[in-house]
Amino acid sequence: MKSVEELNSTKVPIVIIDKRLNKSDDIVLFPVKVEKAKDTIAKIGLPKSSDKPEILRTRI
Repeated sequence: MKSVEELNSTKVPIVIIDKRLNKSDDIVLFPVKVEKAKDTIAKIGLPKSSDKPEILRTRI
C-alpha cells in the first residue's frame, strides 16, 4: 500500500471509473422530473450568479 504522501504527489487519479457506466450516458432515468425542471427554468429562469455563495456573503 502506498503512503499518503506518495498518493498526494502522483498525478494519476486514485479512483478508477468503470467504463461500463458509459452505456447509460444517453438514458434519461427520470424523464418526468427532467421535464418539470425544464418547465420551471423556462418560466422562472436560472438564479442570478454572484462572486460568493449566499452563505459566505452573510458571514462577512
